[in-house]
Order: sequence, then structure tokens, then C-alpha cells
Amino acid sequence: MWLVAAVLGALTVATGLLSSGDAGDVLQRTGPVLLFLVAITVLAELADTAGVFDVAARGAARLARGRTLVLFALVVLLASTTTVLLSLDTTAVLVTPVVLALAQQLELDPLPFAVTTVWLANTASLLLPVSNLTNLLALDRLDLSTGDYVSRLAVPAVLAIAVTVAVVLVWHWRALTTRYDEPVAAPVEDPVLLAGTAIACLGLAPALAFASPALASSIAASVAVLLFVWRRRSALQLSLLPWRLVLLVTGLFLVVAAAGPLGVDDLLRDGIGGSLRTALASAAGANVVNNLPAYLAVERVAPHDQLLPVLLGVNLGPLITPWGSLATLLWAERCRSRGLTISWTRHALAGMCLVAVVVPVTVLVL
Repeated sequence: MWLVAAVLGALTVATGLLSSGDAGDVLQRTGPVLLFLVAITVLAELADTAGVFDVAARGAARLARGRTLVLFALVVLLASTTTVLLSLDTTAVLVTPVVLALAQQLELDPLPFAVTTVWLANTASLLLPVSNLTNLLALDRLDLSTGDYVSRLAVPAVLAIAVTVAVVLVWHWRALTTRYDEPVAAPVEDPVLLAGTAIACLGLAPALAFASPALASSIAASVAVLLFVWRRRSALQLSLLPWRLVLLVTGLFLVVAAAGPLGVDDLLRDGIGGSLRTALASAAGANVVNNLPAYLAVERVAPHDQLLPVLLGVNLGPLITPWGSLATLLWAERCRSRGLTISWTRHALAGMCLVAVVVPVTVLVL
């Protein structure tokens, strides 16, 4: 998939469908997104190697005292808070290994926890501008202060989380009402490396108050890299870099930009209408080409008063295809690295069910 996207993106420029100037504009706007992707992936890989996620998982398991439903509530709180404060991509990268380590240590079915994480990474991403890069892209067009933005989207954001949790509970009730044996404490291989890398992860939250997501994540990743240079240099490999995802996202952006004048803009104009129709069309676009380029494509043709429904669609809608959001791609990478096989057919069907409920409900309260 990444190779197809990369080749098509290159062809749009090589054939002149997208001029070099327009391609440069696309890359300039998406550059910070790609930098954030690389930095947050490196940070997550190093934190996982240092044992941060295994320690966090054991702590959550002890706190829930053997009750899987309470453990699920802790995962919901962790995933939602991380998404709101640190962005959906951070949740996909940093929280997914925690919940998978948790399920592995406690011999629980990992799927309900993994699905909860990726769904909340998307559906909890409305509340703050920093929660989703689409929100940051929209903020200028919306001409809202952060306070006004939050006041407009607070109720839909909270409702989106509630609906997501309810659907997970219905879908996985049997697996979530079991009990487990509390894990025993395990020795830490390198306490200094563990503590330093954990601080680098936790430092993302305050860093985002003063710097862009790309800069904040780059600082945190640099701290982690320096720690590994000091303590475990052998872990620093080129395989840490998510170059396939970078090529995939870059190719998608270029293809969507080139497709606009070829009839896609006209098709999008026909697809948008009332708030619900606009939100559903935006959700469909996100699942076809990824939510970031989908937002940019719909933004070109949507009336100003329809931008919030567009935002609902591209934030809450990309739950069906693996490439629907960058967070889903990052989540899939984390699942693969932890040995969890995802049935994308089942994932798509479950995602359709949630989108069919959460998008209309949030548009209604908007």
C-alpha cells in the first residue's frame, strides 16, 4: 500500500498533473505532520525497548485489583486523556503498547483493549485543537479562538467518547466482565534508562503548551535518543524510522492535491449539503484517502458554515479502513510489533457500526 501511494504521488509530479510549485506547497504544509510522525514513532519504539509500557501496564493491572471491567475503565481514561492532551497519534503510538502489554501479562483477550485504544484515538480527538492535526489545519479557516473552539465542540466531543465506550461494551461485554490474577513485580533491566525515557514521554504534555506538536515530539524523541546513546547504543537502528508511513502519507497528500482539478472538487461539491450529509461525506473521504488529505480536499469546496461538520466527519469517521487516519496506521504498526493480528474485515464492519451511530449523534448536538 505504501509503495502504491508513493509511486502515484511521484507520478503526479513527474507527469505534470501537479506542478512542482503546487507540490512544494503541499509538502510545506504537510512537513510538520511528517516530522511529528517520525519523532513520535522513534519515541514510542525507544520507550517500549526501555520497558516503559510494561511497567505502566503492571501498575494499571494492580490498580484494577483483578477486575477486567475496572481495568477497561482505566484504559478508557488513559486513551481519552492522552488523545485530548497529546493528540490521537500519540495515543496510537504510546498507549497501544501499554494495553497490549497489559493483555499479554494478564492473559486477557487483547482485542477489546486494542480496539478501544484506536477508536478513542479518533473519536476523542475533537475537544482541543492539538488533539488532532485536522483541528490545527481547520483553526485558521474557522477563525475561532481556542476557547471558542472548545465551547463549540465540547458537547459533541464528550458524547463521541461516551458512544464509543458504549459500543465497545456491547461488542465485547463477555470478554470485559472476567477477572484476572494480579501480576507480580518484575525486575527492571535499566532503571536509569526506564526513568529517563518515561520522563521524555510524560514531558510531551507540558511541551505542547509551548511548542508545536512537531517540535515538542522532536525534543522528546531527541532526549530519548541521547539516553540510548548513553545507556544502550545498540538499540539505535535505522529500523526505528517509519519511512514506509512517511512515503504513504506523502503520496496520499500529493495524489489528493492533484485530483482536485480533475473532477474530485466537483464530486465533493455534489456530496456536501446539510450538516449530516457533509459530515458523512467527509467521513467517507477520510476512509478512502486518509483524514488529513480528505480534510484539505473538502475544505477547498465546503462553505464556511459547514467546516465544523467536516471536522466531525474527518475526526470521527476514519474507523473503517487501515489508512483512514494516521493514528490507525500507527496503531496497526504497534499491534504488528506486539504480535497481534488484526482482521481488517472485522475491523471494518465494527467501525461501520460505530460511525453509523457516532457521526449522526454528534452532528445532532452540534
